[in-house]
Amino acid sequence: MEKLNFLEEIIESDLAEGKYESIMTRFPPEPNGYLHLGHAKSICLNFGLAQKYGGKTNLRYDDTNPVKEDVEYVDSIKEDIKWLGFHWDKELYASDYFDQLYEWAELLITKGLAYVDDQTQEEISKGRGTIDKPGVESPYRNRSVEENLKLFREMKAGKYADGEKVLRAKIDMAHPNMMFRDPLLYRIKHASHHRTGDKWCIYPMYDYTHGQCDSIEHITHSICTLEFDVHRPLYDWFIKTLDIFPSHQYEFARLNLTYTLMSKRKLLELVQKGLVSGWDDPRMPTLCGVRRRGYTAEALKMFCEKIGVSKRDQLIDLQLLEWCVRQDLNARSNRYMVVQDPIKVTITNWEPGKVEYFDCPLNPAEPEGKTRKVPFSGEILIDRADFMEDAPKKFFRLKPDGEVRLKYTYIIKCNEVIKDENGRVVELKCTYDPTTHPQTGEWRSVKGTIHWVSTAHMKTLELRNYDRLFTLADMSQVPEDRDYKDFLNPDSLIVTEGYAEPALLEDNSGIAVQFERTGYYVMDKDSTPEKPVFNKTTALKDSYKPE
Repeated sequence: MEKLNFLEEIIESDLAEGKYESIMTRFPPEPNGYLHLGHAKSICLNFGLAQKYGGKTNLRYDDTNPVKEDVEYVDSIKEDIKWLGFHWDKELYASDYFDQLYEWAELLITKGLAYVDDQTQEEISKGRGTIDKPGVESPYRNRSVEENLKLFREMKAGKYADGEKVLRAKIDMAHPNMMFRDPLLYRIKHASHHRTGDKWCIYPMYDYTHGQCDSIEHITHSICTLEFDVHRPLYDWFIKTLDIFPSHQYEFARLNLTYTLMSKRKLLELVQKGLVSGWDDPRMPTLCGVRRRGYTAEALKMFCEKIGVSKRDQLIDLQLLEWCVRQDLNARSNRYMVVQDPIKVTITNWEPGKVEYFDCPLNPAEPEGKTRKVPFSGEILIDRADFMEDAPKKFFRLKPDGEVRLKYTYIIKCNEVIKDENGRVVELKCTYDPTTHPQTGEWRSVKGTIHWVSTAHMKTLELRNYDRLFTLADMSQVPEDRDYKDFLNPDSLIVTEGYAEPALLEDNSGIAVQFERTGYYVMDKDSTPEKPVFNKTTALKDSYKPE
């Protein structure tokens, strides 16, 4: 039997009891930055649950802070959701409900459950008390309903400056849950909104907005990350007090990855200070960043499925995500040969000017599938790591007087090593055995097979080799006397040249390719016909074994 997570158990129970005819979920991002891997988990969960149980999912932007929000982020969020393969039922905005939210705020005032407070933000925070100490009532808490309505309408009309007044709920300043100590409902912000323009100069707070928006849309299962657990009782209080559709909130553990930050504020700082090239820098955990790095939507969904859904925070090893990327790309990626640290090999018994073409499979998983033509000539490049002058016994690549097979082609033997004035190997003189042609020759086994490219046909690439952005595994544990930027990895990007077989630049598969025996790479948007650029997606192998 299928093992259900706790959210699936709740939904199945609700449907079986007839509590709802169908479920309705929502994905409610704030358009103040680009989505990251943590959002991918929430997207997969909200849309996935609705799909599984025949429900629908709304995309609703929490656009209640005009100072930080922008249409750029609105558009990027839609692009990311579509890239992951999901489709929303309705595109909505919290700002769609500003008039209704305002009416409900006046209703709370008339019920004696909200008041206008003239205190500063600092005074309000100080007056809330602590977990062990009750708060202090505001000196403006007992204003009359008439005065509160007058002041609130004047706030809406723009009579007061930013921070001069706020609207607070009137609940309990001694409540053990700090969220109930007269929370803020509205603050004044004279800022133009990306959708409503200058219509409003007061904007609702998240805790006042979220539950009511869920209720308006008849969201049956409002799924949030675990830090909103303490907010749930207040969410329920507003819905019950206003006597509106009883949406309910459920919390799951947010995604925490090793060597990764998921704070939009800190990610924005990295962008603004030029510590990364932008929101889509391939080292960033943003969805546009990992997409540019060559991660696939299928790999991210596999990753989200493997980490599952729990109610306990945990730190997930980044290696699991990389394993999922490799699993997906291994089955689908085309293969090409690219040399990154070259040594020239001259084949002395090759006929001058002769070029031979080999039909090589694009993907070994499809032996009868498409092939590419790889040119072979008398001068090639091999990777420096595939030659050793003083080789140990179990070194099965090229060495003096040793033999190795060039992948897809002949066996060659190293006869002479040429060095420069510093003693560095710059060229190998080799001979090839024409009887070892893989299709028409006699089979002769050698233990080593290495990749190569023909110098007469090779294409020069810029390779951007990316590594982890931070050196600290758990970025939530940055010491108090240190800044998170102190742990930026100086080697997170190393730019080198590579030399590729020509078929690589004809690849139009749309996904990352495998550089044989090296890793997965994807062409970058910075590429030009004169200068192709490839980003390293992930290494070819890893010792990590997922549970």
